[in-house]
Amino acid sequence: MFDPAAPFALLRREGRDAVEVLTGPISSVETLADIPDECLALVPFRQVRERGFDCVDDGTPLSVLSIATRRELPVADLLAHLPDTPIELANAGFDVGDEEYASIVDTVLREEIGRGEGSNFVIHRVFEADLQGDPVAAALTVFRRLLTRERGAYWTFVVHTGERTLVGATPERHVSVDDGLVMMNPISGTLRGAPSKPAVLEFLADRKEIDELSMVLDEELKMMATVADLGGQVIGPYLKEMTHLVHTEYMLAGRGSRDVREVLRETMFAPTVVGSPIENACRVVARHERRGRGYYGAVLALVGRDAQGRQTLDAPILIRTADIDAAGRLRVPVGATLVRHSTPDGEVLETHTKAAAVLRALGLGPDQAPAHTAAAATATAAPTAHEFVSTRTTDAHATHRNDSSTVSEARLAADPEVQAALVARNATLAPFWLQARDGLAADPALAGRRALVVDAEDTFTGMLVHQLRVLGLSTTLVRYDSQIPVEAFDLVIPGPGPGDPRQLDDPKIARMRGIVSGLLDAGRPMLAICLSHQLTAGLLGLPLRRKASPYQGMQRDIDLFGRPAKVGFYSTFAATHDGPVLDTAYGPVDVARDPANGDVHALRGRSFASLQFHPESVLSQDGIGLLRELLSVLLDAPVGTSPE
Repeated sequence: MFDPAAPFALLRREGRDAVEVLTGPISSVETLADIPDECLALVPFRQVRERGFDCVDDGTPLSVLSIATRRELPVADLLAHLPDTPIELANAGFDVGDEEYASIVDTVLREEIGRGEGSNFVIHRVFEADLQGDPVAAALTVFRRLLTRERGAYWTFVVHTGERTLVGATPERHVSVDDGLVMMNPISGTLRGAPSKPAVLEFLADRKEIDELSMVLDEELKMMATVADLGGQVIGPYLKEMTHLVHTEYMLAGRGSRDVREVLRETMFAPTVVGSPIENACRVVARHERRGRGYYGAVLALVGRDAQGRQTLDAPILIRTADIDAAGRLRVPVGATLVRHSTPDGEVLETHTKAAAVLRALGLGPDQAPAHTAAAATATAAPTAHEFVSTRTTDAHATHRNDSSTVSEARLAADPEVQAALVARNATLAPFWLQARDGLAADPALAGRRALVVDAEDTFTGMLVHQLRVLGLSTTLVRYDSQIPVEAFDLVIPGPGPGDPRQLDDPKIARMRGIVSGLLDAGRPMLAICLSHQLTAGLLGLPLRRKASPYQGMQRDIDLFGRPAKVGFYSTFAATHDGPVLDTAYGPVDVARDPANGDVHALRGRSFASLQFHPESVLSQDGIGLLRELLSVLLDAPVGTSPE
């Protein structure tokens, strides 16, 4: 069948009743661009350096199994050849104890989310042990147990390189490409144990869980804005039921023309295992973890071509995975997503829960009776590329996403009340991202106008670019530390980013403040968003304060210059004012504010406007309409109006 002493991979992918058996030589490459056309790549977290992001470089190799032979075996046939031997472990425990991990969580909540460094962060810890006996035989035993006991996995797999063996059951697709259709699959929110219907309904109504999924949805939409021509469409949400957990998830899909290796590079790595905004999240993770991640949070990447010669990619996230080296040292990394609602004790418990499936397969904890027989299992899988194209305008909940179900098993995801609770989650989200946009017409008042968007290390700007292009504007995106040729554009949009707007000695803050100041002085049309709104407010003389409770990933109803609006905030700081108008050197400025505490939601002057919220966020229900109205007024004003 295969030689366990030589490199091999066994993969059971979602929706399939067969296991793919891959064999071939193993090599190491330096960059994602070096990955060959037909291979299985083990991508370590350290590759995030290719995007210029921070990480603790632990030297974990980018290993490639070049596929020499490939065949499929029915699950039942393979099980007859897999061992099921006792596994003995010694010196077992987490590398970071519960109390220390809880302390790290508390620090991240206070010092990172609490000071505006981002909306969520994933901090990992590692269950470690010394494995007695043959590591490959142990990994094959774990693989067998995961096949027969675990449900809901996107991939169940074992990969042996000769130097190490990875085995796991990961629930989450990171990115796939099939027939030019790019798909991503953000999963977030965790309900532990074998839940009842009341528990699931309570879980689906929980504000923390809703916010957590919305934040990672926004973050993955930022990535889709880079790799898909129209920025991606949101499908779902779905309930994902696994043996020990229940998650919620969305599907993102969009057409793109990039090489699959570029898609991999531009989507390193999922916010569900790093945080957001992604660039600064990498800094925060490195700062608090202080050690490398190995393969945790990165991906396996199956690269190939279809029958027509088109590139294909299927890349699950490496979570719920054991990494065993040739000497028998075993590592099971797990992480918890920290958001403003998090508690240290709750996140400690979440890491234990996420490790449960692999640890049980290793023989730790009570044995789990099989939920089904692998030979009889049938699957209700995610839509394929072709199915998505033909059904994307139908009810997103007509097909649920649970794997390995049988007729006799009751699925909570199919319950009408659960379905209604899932559908209700979309009621206040932006239809712009929930619907196909390939037929939308540009606004005649904006068509052909030139806009420059300045990225301050938050790729929300990518989503904004797509909205502007749909409205008809010719749009260019540049980083804050590049040349900013404002004179060549009709409109400049200084964008959002992490950081404290009061720290004027910070190089990024100083640079962005200079850009905003120059635009105000020149009277050039400007729309400033989030961080840049705060800098605008400061230049106009408004005080800035750190909010006691951050608005990271929060949807709120506001009065926007007389128009009611439901919008999404990602902010830790706020400008304040006590009235509807502000007198400035640039003329009178209208102020949209919270009457309860004076927080300034938006400013509107003669040649500029600024927004504390994100019109491009999926949490801004009519963000595209708000942009249309604001830009129509700004671009109708004469350019170059000097201040009084």
